[in-house]
Amino acid sequence: TTATLDVRTIVPRERHPLIFGTFRKLAPGDAFLLVNDHDPKPLHYQLDAEYKGELIWQYLEQGPEIWRVRIGKAG
Repeated sequence: TTATLDVRTIVPRERHPLIFGTFRKLAPGDAFLLVNDHDPKPLHYQLDAEYKGELIWQYLEQGPEIWRVRIGKAG
């Protein structure tokens, strides 16, 4: 099963460090499900810039109230 990281109740300034930390801990081929209250497009750009070629980003649900994104590390 894929771990779920629901950041909707987390203070906004703490969200990105938590998400980056979760991504760093992933083994190649693993993923987690991010649940957010807005489109995390800026996060996508940041992760992609820092982990070029490693990031797998797949929208599973795109609003209007909940966004679910499968974030994985390439195998």
